[in-house]
Amino acid sequence: MEYLRPTPWDERNFRIPTYEVTSVSEEALKETDQYEGHYTIKVKPMENPEQILKHDFYYMDTLIEPVCEKENLVAFEREGTSISKDYAKEEVLAIAEEAFMHGRFHRDFHIPSSLADLRYMNWVRDLQMKDQIFALYYQDQLAGFYGYEGEKVLLLGMKEEFRSKGLAKAFTSKGCQAQFNDGHDRLRTSISAANVASLNLFIILGFKLKNTIDVYHKLNGPSPAEV
Repeated sequence: MEYLRPTPWDERNFRIPTYEVTSVSEEALKETDQYEGHYTIKVKPMENPEQILKHDFYYMDTLIEPVCEKENLVAFEREGTSISKDYAKEEVLAIAEEAFMHGRFHRDFHIPSSLADLRYMNWVRDLQMKDQIFALYYQDQLAGFYGYEGEKVLLLGMKEEFRSKGLAKAFTSKGCQAQFNDGHDRLRTSISAANVASLNLFIILGFKLKNTIDVYHKLNGPSPAEV
């Protein structure tokens, strides 16, 4: 498997072999025909996808990478908002289970929604074990969580009753500032082009749109079973 990089974090959720394809060459695409599993390949938006489509890949998403330098972060304050490492893990996991309904794996018609949910919950569990979750509190109530790793902003999940109340700017800027305080000079994140609200949020906070990548999936063999 010269061009197939296993992705064990997805395999544990979907219970079939999962891979990221490291090249768009014909040799790499042929490898995806030889082994059963679920494949992800990322290509530049201007790249002709004809060969990819011939090997039964299907378009899933376009990801945009916003980047922010430390001096460009725009801080927002909102009375009653705070972040903390003190939280009940199961309460945060419950938010993760229902907060992410529009990710690319939720849109993949080969992946049952229950397994797409499980992928996010296991991701949050991993971040909890590494102490990379901030709980978001509004007026002393748990409103959501902020997940990060190094210089990367990974996840922002909020309870439904706290959404659309103008809290996301304050919560996210507090999380970003905490990462900068850890010694990072630049932060980056990855957002679906379809997630206009999140894109606007990070632009308001001082992030600049940098790289863009198209994501394709492929399933070769049986689909993941419902759990």
